[in-house]
Amino acid sequence: MSKAYIAGVGMIPFLKPGKSETYEKMAETAIRAALADAGIDYAQIEEAAVGYTMGDSCNGQEALYRLGLTGIPVVNVENACASGSSAVYLMRRAVESGDADIAIAVGFEQMPMGSPKNSFADRPMFTKIKEATRAIQGWDEDTAIPLQVFGGSYLELQKQYGYSDALFALLSVKSRAHAQHNPYALFREPTTVEAVLASKPIWGPLTLFQCSPSTCGAAAAVLVSERAKRRLGLNRAVLIAGQALATDTDESFASGSMSDVVGAKVSARAASRAFAQAGIGPEDLDVVELHDCFTPNEIVSYSALGLVKPGEAEAFIRDGQNTYGGRVVVNPSGGLLSKGHPIGATGIAQMCELVWQLRGDAQQRQVEGARVGLQHNVGLGGASVVTVLRK
Repeated sequence: MSKAYIAGVGMIPFLKPGKSETYEKMAETAIRAALADAGIDYAQIEEAAVGYTMGDSCNGQEALYRLGLTGIPVVNVENACASGSSAVYLMRRAVESGDADIAIAVGFEQMPMGSPKNSFADRPMFTKIKEATRAIQGWDEDTAIPLQVFGGSYLELQKQYGYSDALFALLSVKSRAHAQHNPYALFREPTTVEAVLASKPIWGPLTLFQCSPSTCGAAAAVLVSERAKRRLGLNRAVLIAGQALATDTDESFASGSMSDVVGAKVSARAASRAFAQAGIGPEDLDVVELHDCFTPNEIVSYSALGLVKPGEAEAFIRDGQNTYGGRVVVNPSGGLLSKGHPIGATGIAQMCELVWQLRGDAQQRQVEGARVGLQHNVGLGGASVVTVLRK
């Protein structure tokens, strides 16, 4: 099988709902940026996968047709918050198998203004998650699912390990400190622990600054085979050294842990497989872009990805081992907490940041000497994608 490389990436600044262009225009801009970055014409693309969650039938085609009607296979992908990274997963497999030498993965989201509403209230959704959460902490039908489950993991981490509210707030402080140098991020102003804790209460101990903002955006990545890389002289392409997509087992819902309900076990299984494919371990990572949709999920992800052992996050955070000068730089982009979370675009945007880091193109955000990076998405319902990228 051929190796797969990311030859070009592109994204747009994330904006609040109502402030962005429509999805197909956002996608077109991101795609053109990725093509220009790779030095590839759209006519050379042989296959495409497009991730989004709040769209309609064939929105991927609607976006890609703005680049040309070339007749290529286009797959629309919906996999919760892992939709964009799942699109990359599909195109990696297409390239590695030899079905395509040059492919593109696109992710976008035109998020609605206000709290997203369930358009399919007459259909079962998140049944397993609701049942497990009800058994652990109770269930409120009038409260948004993410707030209950991620807020529940916050309370569980505090009960298990004695983590203070200030420890969680430090993650938001780090996020803003990193994002101040990211022109694609929504929130770039530094903040303090006191400001984070004093922000609007959202659910239980969760405050506004500990929740990723709803944003609109788009990102794209051009994938090439080793053969195309050599033929086209794409010497700056970044290797996808390992990648795994995992879904839940009974353990996610039967363990009695809210951390497992929000993806600890599924992320750990995806990470284990991705590390094995890449022939490395978490100790080899230089830079990580992980799914910090809420501050507790960053802590859950630390142990799920093997960055720390369970219960050892406090020293990792307080000693600055998760930032510049520490053991591994986590979310140099600012992560979802500062950049925003346009669901379908999120995973590919993480890969954009990692490609820039590994190529040495991240400017003021550059992690010195970065050679190995890890991307991590988790979507409720559920799915997790973990990708190891190597310079």
